[in-house]
Amino acid sequence: MKGRVLIIAGSDPSGGAGVQADIKTVTALGGYAAAALTALTVQNTKGVSGFEPVSPEMIRAQIDAVMEDVGADVIKIGMIGDKKAAYVIAEFIEEARRAGIPTVLDPVLGATSGDSLAGDGVAAVVYHEMLPRSALITPNADELAVFAKTGPLATTDDMLRAGRKLQQEWMTGPLLLKGGHIAGEEIVDILLGSGSVKTWRHPRINTTSTHGTGCTLASACAAGLAQGLSLADAVERAIAYVQAAIRTAPGYGGGRGPLNHAHTVKGA
Repeated sequence: MKGRVLIIAGSDPSGGAGVQADIKTVTALGGYAAAALTALTVQNTKGVSGFEPVSPEMIRAQIDAVMEDVGADVIKIGMIGDKKAAYVIAEFIEEARRAGIPTVLDPVLGATSGDSLAGDGVAAVVYHEMLPRSALITPNADELAVFAKTGPLATTDDMLRAGRKLQQEWMTGPLLLKGGHIAGEEIVDILLGSGSVKTWRHPRINTTSTHGTGCTLASACAAGLAQGLSLADAVERAIAYVQAAIRTAPGYGGGRGPLNHAHTVKGA
């Protein structure tokens, strides 16, 4: 087991997204996952019906407990919950950055179902305090449109232009622009660095088993970086992992079903 990832995110009782998906992903890829909970959610494959934020003090206490003992090679941020928690997490990202520990930021504003997972003011804190301090940011098209302050993004070119705009305005780190929300028979994911562009194309899988894909992809990237892979190699492995997890999904639930996070495990 190689590569420690500290996950800071919300819980999903149905197991398909959030901390549960993050821990499964890092473990299935051979890493070690620790977690600090930011919120308890009430959700399943059909949607989110509520969430209760964890206090900022408790979030910070969880983080400190992990860092002073187990430690971390990479930080992964998912659902934040509320504005006060966002400031506490942003402060920690800066501390980690100064210590040479990179952060993978999945700027979660909503669930796959479309339900909101962020309180008032969270997006602004992420925009101003977290984007410039993260080593990799993994927005979907809807999240990218919010942060780049554009209209809806309908094409891959729209997404690429919005990503470049965001980088120029905020000097962000590399962006992994996820194309799953762009309509079409093909999904295009783009790793947009400073002066470099790498693209992955794959056929869209006709399935409803897409719950937690964003959480899973970001955690898979974090695991790869924690294990010493280059950014491009970590992203490539993460995309392949998610694709296989979708193709072999168990078909549970009556809505957007979970992935097969354990497909790397013999007999899964």
